[in-house]
Amino acid sequence: MNAILSPAAPSSSSSSAPQLQGLVQAIAQAVAEDSVSNLLSREQWELLGPYLLPLSMPAGQVLFAQGENDRTLYLVESGSLSVHYEDEKERLRLAIVGAGSIVGEGAFFSHRPRSATVQTASASRLWSLTALRFTELSNRQPAIALQLAMAAGAVLAKRLGNRRRRIAAT
Repeated sequence: MNAILSPAAPSSSSSSAPQLQGLVQAIAQAVAEDSVSNLLSREQWELLGPYLLPLSMPAGQVLFAQGENDRTLYLVESGSLSVHYEDEKERLRLAIVGAGSIVGEGAFFSHRPRSATVQTASASRLWSLTALRFTELSNRQPAIALQLAMAAGAVLAKRLGNRRRRIAAT
C-alpha cells in the first residue's frame, strides 16, 4: 500500500491543478473507523487533482438530499457533515462524517437515488468527483481510479458492517 505524502509545491505547469495538501493531510490524520485509508502517492494525488472540484460550504447547507439522482462522490477535507434520513414520521440523524472520510459512496456505486440527506454540521471544505469525471479518470489513469474506487468501497463496507451506521451509506 502506498503511503500518503505531502504534495510538493506546485510547479508552474501544474498551477491550475487544485491544491490537495489539506485533503491529503486530513486523510493521513483521520482516526474515525470509516475514514479513507492511505491510498495514493504524492504523484498520484497530483494526477488526481485536476479531476476534483473544491467546495467550501457554510454550516447548515445541504450537500445533497435523500432521493436525488446524483452519483457524485465527496472527499471531506475539513469540517463535519450530518447524515440524516427522513420518512413521513420523523427525521433521524444517522451519522456525523468528519475530515478524512467520504460521503456519497452508496449512490456512486449503486446508481440509485441518495439514501439520505447530507448537510454541513460545521463549515466544511470538500472535494467532489462527479461520475463523468470518474469515467474520464478511469480512461486516462486507470490505476488511480481503481485505487480510489477500492478506498471508497472499503469505506462503504465499513459502514455496512457497523449496525448503527449501516443506513448512513449515502
